[in-house]
Amino acid sequence: MVQGAANWNTEQTQEWLQNYVDDWVAFYRKHTSDGEVASYIPILKEANKDHLGISILGKNGMAIRSGDVGIPFTIQSISKVISFIVACMERGVGYMLDRVDVEPTGEAFNSIMHLEMKKPEKPFNPLVNAGAITVTSMLEGRTSDEKLEPIFHLLEHILGYRPALNVDVYESERDSSMRNRAIGYYLLEIGFLESDLNITLETYFKQCSIEVTVDDLARIGMIIANDGEDPDSKEEIIPRQVTRIAKALMLTCGMYDASGKFATYVGIPAKSGVSGGIIAIAPPRVREEELPFINGCGIGVYGPALDDKGNSIAGIRLLRHIAKQWDLSIF
Repeated sequence: MVQGAANWNTEQTQEWLQNYVDDWVAFYRKHTSDGEVASYIPILKEANKDHLGISILGKNGMAIRSGDVGIPFTIQSISKVISFIVACMERGVGYMLDRVDVEPTGEAFNSIMHLEMKKPEKPFNPLVNAGAITVTSMLEGRTSDEKLEPIFHLLEHILGYRPALNVDVYESERDSSMRNRAIGYYLLEIGFLESDLNITLETYFKQCSIEVTVDDLARIGMIIANDGEDPDSKEEIIPRQVTRIAKALMLTCGMYDASGKFATYVGIPAKSGVSGGIIAIAPPRVREEELPFINGCGIGVYGPALDDKGNSIAGIRLLRHIAKQWDLSIF
């Protein structure tokens, strides 16, 4: 564990922590050779698998950034957290939980086997594709642009700017996502969708194609870590109940079918995407000793080389190291 500072909020200590993170990123960058970039969405194959970057933003404003932090990438499955939050804010928590469950599946993120075999009354959780597409169908609006608007509005409220939609990635996903279309038709057949299938899928592909940076993910994570409140303005951007459900889902379901291992070895809520992004959240901890970011932080990671579960291979190893060194685990 990193030791040696009595006050983790000083400028000197921030420089000290920055040096540590720079060393850790340089070390774990070598692990990108163990993974491969996503290939089932053709345009994602163009990513540089050697990239690795991290941004950490604390409730007190302390920020640590290292590696490839300026590279925009599409949010992909991390958008599932945002769309679920927006749907809860629009439709109410009770309405959403009546229609989408909060249980892990133990299956791949794009599988429908659990739906066919177990025939549940609702999708297992909103962070697998079947659940996320169902959530997208419940966003208010008659067109995909109308459905997307509250997602953009929330992101703009948190980030201070309106992120862009990467049209090239959207079109690549739209033209190649046969599995998601199959999931959509199955959901339509069993009555889970609440809006037109084509509009639902168009919205889903677009929400996955919103462009962000690791700084953006760290900012979003910091707001969620702080129970939805902006620590500077004290404004409640997301209702507390919604953020707490989102954190629970991220911890239990956020890293696909590696969520249990991530919870065990890293111990913080997180959500990954196949572009290589990870948003991670360290809520405030109660410890006797002084620790970095003890009041909570949001973390954004980008590393497009993926493991066989679809998670950033170097990003997970970097997060595991930081969580151990700084005692970030919520357990």
